Amino acid sequence: MIITRTPFRLSFFGGGTDYPAWYRAHGGAVLATTIDKYCYISCRELPPFFEHKIRIVYSKIENCSSVDDIAHPAARAVLQYLDVRRGIEIHHDGDLPARSGMGSSSAFTVGLLNAVHALQGRMVSGETLAEQGIRVEQELLKETVGSQDQVCAAHGGFNHVTFSTSGAITVRPVILPRARLEELNASLMLFYTGIKRTAATVADTYVPNLEAKKRELRLIRDMVDESLQILCGSGDLADFGRLMHESWQAKRSLSPAVSSGPIDAMYAAAQSAGALGGKITGAGGGGFLLLFVPPGRRKEVRNALPDLLHVPFAFEPAGSRVIFYDVDPDYSHVDADAHGRTFVASREMHEPARESAGPVTRSP
Repeated sequence: MIITRTPFRLSFFGGGTDYPAWYRAHGGAVLATTIDKYCYISCRELPPFFEHKIRIVYSKIENCSSVDDIAHPAARAVLQYLDVRRGIEIHHDGDLPARSGMGSSSAFTVGLLNAVHALQGRMVSGETLAEQGIRVEQELLKETVGSQDQVCAAHGGFNHVTFSTSGAITVRPVILPRARLEELNASLMLFYTGIKRTAATVADTYVPNLEAKKRELRLIRDMVDESLQILCGSGDLADFGRLMHESWQAKRSLSPAVSSGPIDAMYAAAQSAGALGGKITGAGGGGFLLLFVPPGRRKEVRNALPDLLHVPFAFEPAGSRVIFYDVDPDYSHVDADAHGRTFVASREMHEPARESAGPVTRSP
């Protein structure tokens, strides 16, 4: 049995510049963090006593005789990509709902890649998980998704991620004094709007025509650098919240699907109660509303949004992790990963499928 835990993410600035159609021509960057809300994947080799060879449990239950019969797109693509031939059982559980703008789809993909690699006897790096997650979602599934979600899920932490025109992706941890980081965390509030949407559907309304939005996307990209100056400086952190408001206005201009009348009303109510800025997480259209609220105004903002579920959270420093590893020793041997930890690895160890072009690197 393998269990992986993969965090969801919050993106503050730069969203939209992480689509390959944009950054391979102009470059891009995002400022994002992972939080203490997770996607859990449990995975085991299925004993050969059942009529089905594959069992997948999520919001539905699938019993299949072959990988090609799997209806869940990401599960099917990951098992095909890693050439899974033995029987397998997979269970998914999440702390947050799907289609909510928190990178849940990529957390599932990265978490499942991590679990299947471990089941096949490999402990892989965050760089490998990010590259393979991008390949599965963008190239195999042909989904209109950016590249930040897979990187955040794989690496975790508070990061400045840059995307070069060559396709290379660099992850730079943002190092802040603990007091500054705690002040930022205490100034953020997350509310669930109850509006579900598919990120790719919203993105399809503006990604095919990104060149027509050069001015907006360049402004969004520049705000990443400005936000870092605010965070790493000693000035009033409220400027970070005001910049979030400017970024949200720029993001809304990309497509009418990014926001809506109900979302605008929620945002206006929060501002009237004291929020300095905010955004709908992810591609927009629904999901979670992230707000920057001075700590002294949190109660007023919460009262202004009585129909929304408030979700407290904290930043988390780690990405996708194998948190439980136990494989039947009858067909395994003991090996150790790069960190020196002992684990049980299957004898059927083989090379993973070729990795995505455009390496993901982590800078100190």
